[in-house]
Amino acid sequence: MPSSRVASSKSRSTSASTFPPRPPDIKGRKSELRILTAALRGSPSTPIVLLGGGGTGKSLLACVLGHRVARAFPGGIHWLRVGGWDHRTLFEMLALRFGARRGGDGDGGVSAGVQLRRALMARDRTLIVLDNHENDRAMARFLETLRGCPVTWVLTARRCLLAGVSIFPVVAPLITAAQPAFPRVAGLTKLLRWNPLALGIADAIVGSRAATAVALGDWLLSRGVDRVTVMQDEDDVAEVRLLVDWTWRRLPPGARRMMAVLAHAQGDHLGVESLRALSGVGGAAPACLRSLRRWLLVQEPLAGRLTLHAVVRRAVAGRTRFSQARFFDHYARLLEGRPQLLELEQSNLFAAMDHAHQTSDLGASLRIERLLEGL
Repeated sequence: MPSSRVASSKSRSTSASTFPPRPPDIKGRKSELRILTAALRGSPSTPIVLLGGGGTGKSLLACVLGHRVARAFPGGIHWLRVGGWDHRTLFEMLALRFGARRGGDGDGGVSAGVQLRRALMARDRTLIVLDNHENDRAMARFLETLRGCPVTWVLTARRCLLAGVSIFPVVAPLITAAQPAFPRVAGLTKLLRWNPLALGIADAIVGSRAATAVALGDWLLSRGVDRVTVMQDEDDVAEVRLLVDWTWRRLPPGARRMMAVLAHAQGDHLGVESLRALSGVGGAAPACLRSLRRWLLVQEPLAGRLTLHAVVRRAVAGRTRFSQARFFDHYARLLEGRPQLLELEQSNLFAAMDHAHQTSDLGASLRIERLLEGL
């Protein structure tokens, strides 16, 4: 987390979701970190987009980068996973984060954007990472409204059709040096095309002695991992999808239900109790979580808070279903009954807000409005 010298009192009030904890140093990124660090420490410029395929390490690079340059941003460093949310939700998210007076929806979110711009203009220089960008039209409207603010924007994306941004390509680490990053599964490096996400899962499988590297490689080849095929979208990474398929067959039913919930959740992460309730696994939750952690199928950005990598999410979502209305009902009831969780559950509240926007449900919007007043 940012130190007190970096984060203002307003940003510290939402420290649970302000920025991910500092991860370990990552291999093979020295040149990228050097170039990006120099770019960010300069004067605020055009937004930077870390662009690369699914599982190549864009988010991890952005996280390490943020902690490296934190001292250059007295306004704080902040992290928001934006996905495909519309511009109204983006403005509301940032307005709440920075204490701006919120505008109404009658003008399509422009009023909220104007108020947010005023709040940002009054702050010291700030770094904001917008992770997992997907909606070009919404992002263009969002960034153009805030152009000229003392904010350095970093986006991560698998694809990007925005003009007026600086594209920084991200490829799998060590691929240009043709060196394996995971010695235990070095023989699978080329087969898995140096994808760090796929190699990490494979390494966990072999490390758990559930399979040998040779046996796992043979299984992947039998399923066509080396074939040239058409991807359904940017997150349809064959090597990860096949590894998820390998693990799926060996997971207990409750762990599969947990994966389904996480795959369809729109918030940044879910608490263990919410995951247990939504998946209906009851007392089997601890054993189910152990099986998911064993093979690195889940990520834990904060203690007791779980999520899936976007590529794993895509692989699981393609084989499961879960109602967004159930997420809305769960979090509306949870936060109405326990308003002290509002700050921790901000991203799930934003997801509920987006659901209300997308469904044009007036009753749902009024419930969210009342909850937002608590922030």
